Amino acid sequence: MTDDDLRATPAALRLLPSRTLSLVAMHADRLVNEGLAAVDARKWHYAALVALREAGPVSQAELSRRTGIYRSDMVAVINELAERGFVERTPDPADRRRNVITITPEGIEQVRRLQTLIADLQDELFAPLSQPEREQLSGLLTRLLEHHARPGSSSEQG
Repeated sequence: MTDDDLRATPAALRLLPSRTLSLVAMHADRLVNEGLAAVDARKWHYAALVALREAGPVSQAELSRRTGIYRSDMVAVINELAERGFVERTPDPADRRRNVITITPEGIEQVRRLQTLIADLQDELFAPLSQPEREQLSGLLTRLLEHHARPGSSSEQG
């Protein structure tokens, strides 16, 4: 959307925070996807690697829960990361039907590289905002997300 498009948008639409949030989210998603694609990575790769680095070895189901990646999609993500040597998949000693996923040293190095890229993309996305404004926006968005993630919230009903 260009500046001309924004100016031509009816005021009633411009003043809807949900619409503005959606438009910015689409831009952010495109920016991050394109930035990661340039280094042959995906958002899901980053999410899985960060979760593994933080939590240590976990089951595929737990990794899915921690990242919000659907279980059916997690298999493909793990396969891609394993092919690149970023994770290892081993049988769970407590339940041989499950796999435990562990980040490798190469995976930890990949997280470092991707974090640098993600930080640059965040700076590009939030360039018009000061650091305090970025922190305030992040806090407000987190508060909205936490509210709508609670059982019984309006987004859980209907």
